[in-house]
Amino acid sequence: MNTDKNIPHKGIFLLPNLFTTAALFSGFYAIIAAVNDKFEIAAIAIFIAMVLDGLDGRVARLTNTQSEFGAQYDSLADLVSFGLAPSLVVYLWALVHMKETAVAWGKLGWMAAFIYVACAALRLARFNVQQEEVDSRYFIGLPSPASAALMVGMVWLCSNLGITGDSIEIPALLMTLFAGLLMVSNFKFHSFKGFDFRSKVPHLFVLVIALVFALVAIAPPIVLFGVFLIYAFSGPAIWLMENTPLKKLFIKNKK
Repeated sequence: MNTDKNIPHKGIFLLPNLFTTAALFSGFYAIIAAVNDKFEIAAIAIFIAMVLDGLDGRVARLTNTQSEFGAQYDSLADLVSFGLAPSLVVYLWALVHMKETAVAWGKLGWMAAFIYVACAALRLARFNVQQEEVDSRYFIGLPSPASAALMVGMVWLCSNLGITGDSIEIPALLMTLFAGLLMVSNFKFHSFKGFDFRSKVPHLFVLVIALVFALVAIAPPIVLFGVFLIYAFSGPAIWLMENTPLKKLFIKNKK
């Protein structure tokens, strides 16, 4: 007897998963572009993936189409777009040239790229497990999209300035390790989830936003890399503020 009609068929919500798929495609395209030595295009593709990744969750919440499938699919797409893609872009841009110096240096290059990918995977797994247990105002560890922006922002900026990857192998190696280890650190980074877009703000705030857009339009690689570099250092800065004697003295006097 055919009982297929009695079995409920589970589907997926189309709209948010379209954005996730587009972000996944952007990450995959970045890898293809890097393989063909189009590193600026690869960097831009990952920044596009960041925008799409930020939209899929918001679209899901606005349309009430959140699902466990969507959350897991988003994590897998993030691992490709913000873990595998940036590590391969930096490796093919700079770290691959380390093997021309010595065999040991070449191994150090691909090992650093793998460490970054492993850190991205651990960061995403930890986020999925702890997201209900931590303060929503903060991320524990540098978010993988910000880490990826740090990596490819460096590539885009250097390419824009005419600096080739084979001339800054060691700085690229250090940046790869720095970005990767920040993801699995216990530093707190502001999530900006507490910001209410429906609240009123001073008129000057709109002028500042317009100025930021203008700066991004004039020199996108400089501005974007600078913004995410500052954000990367904000985590250690928060830790220092919370653990210095002056901060503890201030809190004690305030009480």
